[in-house]
Amino acid sequence: MEANNAEKPTTRLSTMGPQAPPDRVSKPLNTETPTAVVYCEGNFGRIDGKTANGLVRHSQAYRVLSVIDSQLAGRDSGQVLDNVSNGIPILEDIDAAVAREASVPDTLIYGMAPSTGKLALPDREVVLDAIMLGMNIVSGLHEYLDDDPEISSAADAANVTIRDIRKPRPSKDMRLFDGSVSKVNAIRIAVLGTDCAIGKRTTATVLAKALNARGIKTVLVGTGQTGLMQGAKYGIAMDAVPPQFCCGELERVIVAASDDEDPDVILIEGQGALSHPAFCTSAFILRGSQPQGVILQHAPQRSHRCDFPTFPMPDTKSEVVLIEAFAETRVVGLTINHEAMTDAEVDLAIETLSRELDIPVTDALTRPDAHLTDMVLAAFPQLRRVPLVVAE
Repeated sequence: MEANNAEKPTTRLSTMGPQAPPDRVSKPLNTETPTAVVYCEGNFGRIDGKTANGLVRHSQAYRVLSVIDSQLAGRDSGQVLDNVSNGIPILEDIDAAVAREASVPDTLIYGMAPSTGKLALPDREVVLDAIMLGMNIVSGLHEYLDDDPEISSAADAANVTIRDIRKPRPSKDMRLFDGSVSKVNAIRIAVLGTDCAIGKRTTATVLAKALNARGIKTVLVGTGQTGLMQGAKYGIAMDAVPPQFCCGELERVIVAASDDEDPDVILIEGQGALSHPAFCTSAFILRGSQPQGVILQHAPQRSHRCDFPTFPMPDTKSEVVLIEAFAETRVVGLTINHEAMTDAEVDLAIETLSRELDIPVTDALTRPDAHLTDMVLAAFPQLRRVPLVVAE
């Protein structure tokens, strides 16, 4: 998909959205977790910065020390995203990010997801500078940095690693769909959306944490680069797998999660939108996971598809009808991305959409987690038999 120069919707919520609850503040990980600086020049808090946004909100695999975006230097990243300080500063450049630490951070994470999937020339210099400083590189681009002769040679000379998140397994090791997902006992719920970069992964992450807190053992299966960077134990980068193997590879990781964890619920992160003509990943997710339920994510104030200003956003009812016609499943709830919305507008959208669709509606980031878990329990009351675990 080619880049488009049209202005994209922003998710810089500190100036236009409701405040997130205090429990959204990221907690520091233990000191054994690799440290990371997230590079997101000119895009933090925006749609193309969704990888950085996700890592700042939640990361098990890395302890995020700072974010690089010269346009927002000096601000707190949590304040930019959610109006809640998280202690992760936004800095001018990589020199500033290294200078503020007692030792060189372990990793530089490329925190952007441009529609081209390629590394821009100015960003290339930043990657090479980080390697020279002794930092490992993590990238979710479609362009594999380890295959780049200059970058790979520099990494070898500096004895650092390059982790290309989207690089799939060798085709000889990929498997076709065989129906084994039907034997998985866990309830499978896919979190889909009406567009790309709309908050599906964030909603799935919040829901997984909330269900586990209630004693309902839940595993999240990642399907995109950000979830894998955050530390998802099970997952694949769906958009980098050849179409013939997409359903089978997703089925493989769902079955593995079931066999290894014996969960009550398996959440499957969505990609793109089933109705979006530029993406086919949602179709593979529905086929490969065979979910008993779907939660749909929607941005009421988004006028057009991300990167496609001439493609208007679908209404939620048409997306629900399409999903339920395409797969043997049902949409059990709707979650809202509150970009460009006031708190009062969120309340009105929740009330209106719930009435129109006759399903529960909430906002995963600004409304209580109980609204999310109640949505799941209403659809699958058998989960209520799971004993509630009360934290001490």
